[in-house]
Amino acid sequence: MSRTAPRIYLAGPEVFLPDAGRQGAVKREACAELGLEGIFPLDGSLPLDGLPPREQARRISLANEELLRSCDAIIANMTPFRGAAMDSGTAFEVGFMRALRRPVFGYTNSAPDYATRARAVRLCGMAPEDFDGPDVEIEDFGLAENLMIAVAVSETGADVFAPGASAGDVQRDLTGFRSALAAAARHFQM
Repeated sequence: MSRTAPRIYLAGPEVFLPDAGRQGAVKREACAELGLEGIFPLDGSLPLDGLPPREQARRISLANEELLRSCDAIIANMTPFRGAAMDSGTAFEVGFMRALRRPVFGYTNSAPDYATRARAVRLCGMAPEDFDGPDVEIEDFGLAENLMIAVAVSETGADVFAPGASAGDVQRDLTGFRSALAAAARHFQM
């Protein structure tokens, strides 16, 4: 391994949890155990007080893009969030890193593939502004997530790790994360 530890951006919807800082610390510790530096999106402290919401959003987005640029790879939590698919911000971050030609590692705590989840969500009834409908095709390649995301990971040389969640907390289960982290550590071994 090089003199400095590879920086790994830790993407996922954990940033919305009430204990987001703790979740980031746990993941950063796991990275350090394998000689990697975990970078959690909340690592940067931004002065946002008194700013209008749009300006707060802009500053957060630009700060996260700068963090992404400073990292050597990404590990993305692709567990479904607010629907059948992964968090849209995390999907953006995966695409951003893929465009930078950086390694993309991913995991999901959901055992069913994307098509199975999409069909299940469709059965629950659609929100009036949702574009989906019974005559709209559901992408079905047996992948854990939309093909653009799953292929971004597979092009790195790994699959989306999908062990399924334990009987515990789906949002905080680290089984898939640890598998993706081990793949990242192997990738950076020299």
